[in-house]
Amino acid sequence: MKIVICAGPPTSGKTTVLKQAARRLLAAGHRLAYLKIDVQFADEDEVFHDTFGIPARKIYSGDLCPDHCSVLVLGDAVKWAGAEGADLLFVETAGLCLRCAPYIEGALGIVVLEATSGMNLPHKIGAMLSLADLAVVTKIDLVSQAEKEVFRANILDAAPIDVIEADALHGIGIDRVVARMQRTAPVEGRLMLRGSPPVATCTICAGKRDIGWEHHFGVLRTLDNDLFYRGQ
Repeated sequence: MKIVICAGPPTSGKTTVLKQAARRLLAAGHRLAYLKIDVQFADEDEVFHDTFGIPARKIYSGDLCPDHCSVLVLGDAVKWAGAEGADLLFVETAGLCLRCAPYIEGALGIVVLEATSGMNLPHKIGAMLSLADLAVVTKIDLVSQAEKEVFRANILDAAPIDVIEADALHGIGIDRVVARMQRTAPVEGRLMLRGSPPVATCTICAGKRDIGWEHHFGVLRTLDNDLFYRGQ
């Protein structure tokens, strides 16, 4: 089964890109499944099920970072999609953590960025961009040619990956995205996270609310000093 993992900031157009891609992939004979990972609300699974009649699910990460949640549930999700007869699984994630990334080895990692989000956005989103295979830039009809070129240049400066500009609402540029999905090989064997997670699970991630490094353990830093380790 092929796996496409789609991340990006809120309102960037992830769902619209995947809907346009799903329409073309289904017409080409692919069997799709869809999983949405979000923090506290999502109805995209209902949209995909009602619109395309494909197996669709959602999961809320709640107190977990959405990207951490992806690591925990993707194994089960792949088994579920396989049992549903899918040959391609879409995973759409909130992608709110700018230090982690949800992509896995062998899958196609797509980051969706809106051209209206500011020219410096590519320098601010870390592994969500730098570990992706493909950047899809949406809402290109709302910016000038000069702004599009600067935005593309900043993406390539942050990560040397393929960039496709798209007006996802009208399906412009989506054929190239679909072609890339179709060229992706099926994922086989053990599923592994692409790239390294953050340096450690910190006491903040574990739920400790005290302010100030003196109250915490693990890999820390102060305002004036770089990373150091405190603890056993």
